[in-house]
Amino acid sequence: MSSTRTLLSPAALARPRGKVLYWTVFTGVVLLFTLAFLFPVYWMVTGALKSPDEVAQTPPTLVPQHWHLSAYTDAWDLMQLPRHLWNTFVQAAGAWACQLVFCTAAAYALSRLRPAFGKVILGGILATLMVPAQALVVPKYLTVADLPLIHTSLLNDPLAIWLPAAANAFNLYLLKRFFDQIPRDVLEAAEIDGAGKLRTLWSIVLPMSRPVLGVVSIFALVAVWQDFLWPLMVFSDTDKQPISVALVQLSQNIQLTVLIAAMVIASIPMVALFLVFQRHIIAGISAGSTKG
Repeated sequence: MSSTRTLLSPAALARPRGKVLYWTVFTGVVLLFTLAFLFPVYWMVTGALKSPDEVAQTPPTLVPQHWHLSAYTDAWDLMQLPRHLWNTFVQAAGAWACQLVFCTAAAYALSRLRPAFGKVILGGILATLMVPAQALVVPKYLTVADLPLIHTSLLNDPLAIWLPAAANAFNLYLLKRFFDQIPRDVLEAAEIDGAGKLRTLWSIVLPMSRPVLGVVSIFALVAVWQDFLWPLMVFSDTDKQPISVALVQLSQNIQLTVLIAAMVIASIPMVALFLVFQRHIIAGISAGSTKG
């Protein structure tokens, strides 16, 4: 008979004093973690509501003395946020679509079609995860600046974001691991019914893969939305830059409160995306527990 050692025995927790102590400690820990995660967000939002002098004063004020909403409207107009948010949306949506199509097809082929040298190919793909992302920046830039075979430049073009994003080894491996867990009986039943490989992928595998597809989608969108170095290199045209680059490029002569307000507005889409799809994210964490 195995026993589990804890700081407090079950008998001590059953007593009223033990219950009070347990829930006091538990509540305190939860509140501390909540404060640690949410306080920076509160500080950023309220910082844009303060006056420039109040933001710079020492010691800082926890609550704005006077509420100023003009920083948000100034950020929207002066920093041209609608244009740059649209640029970011186009780049993120295209990268998400390319990544979902190519990574899903490659993962399904490696998992279910069993190509020749499939393990070697998968090992080569996973080996790219060991290479620092910064080491690949120069080769990628030279490639998009003069695309092989057709010798055209993709600079200042969303394709410079879309095509490199499609080759994501981590998301490909995540999809393959999920496809490996799909019961073979389901796929064999589809073959008996006359479904081909493509039909099986579209009608059977993809509907069953919604949790992991949701997780991959979140990873793909967040990666493009928060990327800075690569868009900075490929978009020299200010009008085509995403929000992450524009916030830095246009912050030279902008008040601090206006810049903080622009950061708040830029973070809203990703926060909203998480709140809407949090159920799929949590479900995707346990995606590998599919039972046969």
